Amino acid sequence: MGVINTTPDSFSDGGLFLDPARAIEHGLELASEGASILDVGGMSTRPGAAPVDPAVELDRVLPVIEGLAGRTSATLSIDTTRASVAEAALDAGATIVNDVSAATEDPAMLGLVANRAGATLVLMHRQGDPVTMQVAPRYDDAVADVAAYLEARVEAAARAGVDPARIVLDPGIGFGKRLEDNLALLARLGELRSLGRPILLGVSRKSFIGHVTGAQHERDHLARERQDLPSDRIGGTAAAIALAAAEGSADIYRVHDVRVMVEALAVARAIAGARA
Repeated sequence: MGVINTTPDSFSDGGLFLDPARAIEHGLELASEGASILDVGGMSTRPGAAPVDPAVELDRVLPVIEGLAGRTSATLSIDTTRASVAEAALDAGATIVNDVSAATEDPAMLGLVANRAGATLVLMHRQGDPVTMQVAPRYDDAVADVAAYLEARVEAAARAGVDPARIVLDPGIGFGKRLEDNLALLARLGELRSLGRPILLGVSRKSFIGHVTGAQHERDHLARERQDLPSDRIGGTAAAIALAAAEGSADIYRVHDVRVMVEALAVARAIAGARA
């Protein structure tokens, strides 16, 4: 799943693809590099991000989805928590709704997806909201707590009429999680298989990688002045998804750097296959 952020303030590439034409070309490039899904978002969900008006979100994403529809064989996904935005995106050619609130922010989301034959819903775990989620998050057991939450959301979606076969689960790496929570979820990601749904993993360029690599950089006085930028976290991203692929614990990988991650996944799967 290749990321297309049509926002001015996303943590990694905010402002780069505000222009619809540029965003469309970026999506086509990601598809040519191996992305089979293109995830278009028009409102940042980074820690501390403030919501934008739904009309602004629609203005950002609809031209991109409309421009990509028919020009690529990649599946189109809308990254939103709002049913009105999701509905317009589905009308424009998207078939996946990627909701980082697990369809809790907008009560109409579950009904919308339930009434759209063939639409897939991604339910993600998040503690709090973008403004509050990194303010002292706490878990008894991050993996067990996330699993219980996602199981409850699958049940809620099914009660609303969403076909369970069309639900994908995302543990929400970096969304209301401490470093130790993120690492525990990655180390025990396979435990979420008990929920019986495909797993989407989003680790691309996230800050926990900088925390891990920064601990190493501190040992080198020459690196102490080095600023940790999201674009510096590509190696750490590749390591995380390669381990998940080798263990067979994830099905979809949401990434910014498609070509590199396609290569990392291919090598990890080849090694895992040789081991088997």
